Amino acid sequence: MNKKRYYVVFIGRVQNVGFRWTVRMVAQSLGYTGWIRNLSNGNVDMEIQGSYLDINDFIRRVKQDSRWIRIDDYSVMEIDVRENERRFEVAGYY
Repeated sequence: MNKKRYYVVFIGRVQNVGFRWTVRMVAQSLGYTGWIRNLSNGNVDMEIQGSYLDINDFIRRVKQDSRWIRIDDYSVMEIDVRENERRFEVAGYY
C-alpha cells in the first residue's frame, strides 16, 4: 500500500469558520487519518495520512465545501507514516 503522511500549516480565515470540522468530514469521506488543531497565532495545522494521498486535491475539496473558509497560503512537508492510526481527529488549541 502506498501511504503518505503530510504535516500542513494553513494561513487565512481558518478559525471560527468550521474549517477543522470541514477538513475532518472531507478526510473521513476519503478514508484518511490524522488530526487537525488551531494554533494560537490564528493558523491551523494538521497531519494527514492516506493511501495515494494527493494533498493539493484534498485542499481543493476542502475549499469547495465552505464559502466561509479562505486559505491564503499553506505549507506542506512529507513526514513518516504512522502505522495503526484509525481515524481523523479534531483537537483544540496548541
